[in-house]
Amino acid sequence: MIRLKNEKEIDGIRKSCHALADLFRFVIPQVKVGMSTKEIDDLCLKFMKSVGGTPAWYREDFPGAACISINNEVIHGIPSKKRIIHDGDIVSLDIGIDLDGYISDSTHTVMVGNVKPEIRKLVKATRESLVAGIEACVAGKRIRDISNAVNNVANVKYGYGVVYDYCGHGVGLDVHEDPSVPNAPCSGPNPRLQPGMVLAIEPMINLGVPDVELAKDGWTVLTADGKPSCHEEHTVAIFEDHTEVLTQCDGLPDWA
Repeated sequence: MIRLKNEKEIDGIRKSCHALADLFRFVIPQVKVGMSTKEIDDLCLKFMKSVGGTPAWYREDFPGAACISINNEVIHGIPSKKRIIHDGDIVSLDIGIDLDGYISDSTHTVMVGNVKPEIRKLVKATRESLVAGIEACVAGKRIRDISNAVNNVANVKYGYGVVYDYCGHGVGLDVHEDPSVPNAPCSGPNPRLQPGMVLAIEPMINLGVPDVELAKDGWTVLTADGKPSCHEEHTVAIFEDHTEVLTQCDGLPDWA
């Protein structure tokens, strides 16, 4: 069931999303060669506590405050003292804050050091596909318009593999709500976009094939061919006459 949010609920979600944008501004400049993903996770948890929030992922029993995925890890990478960041890595930070019961959800992929040109291009394309998906997220259109917009950039324009096993979703009062927001054309439900809907739009784009597999830890999703993957995400709220990017993160240093 799709949960349309009222003005009070959207305001609560907005506050959570603004706190999350501040978290990214805090943590991204600190992502460096030699850090462990556990150290990054500790920074995220410290910030959340400082604003009176808790990790949204705790609602789903994820063993960390942030999903931190490196290179061929698509999503849900578990923070670890043993997982060290190296020069040339891309690191996706998928983070959500539970602030007074309101959930935010956003992802940014950080390029660390001397990233290869072909991987920089992948990151650029993923960000571009997210922008296209958001532009298609307008009251009166349908979910599949978002899917087509993302796919037209990532796959049709750039030729990358668009992950189909995982997708965006409704968010705000819980971590994962209806509707699903696929990143590629598919059959199935195609609801009309309505004012009051709050969606997490999140392209997951692979350098190679779109296929993925689950790691032995039961959480981490890997590319099937071992090639890098990029993940970008914003939480947006749909209104009658506009769509607001609630997790907009202006003022970030240029980590590209």
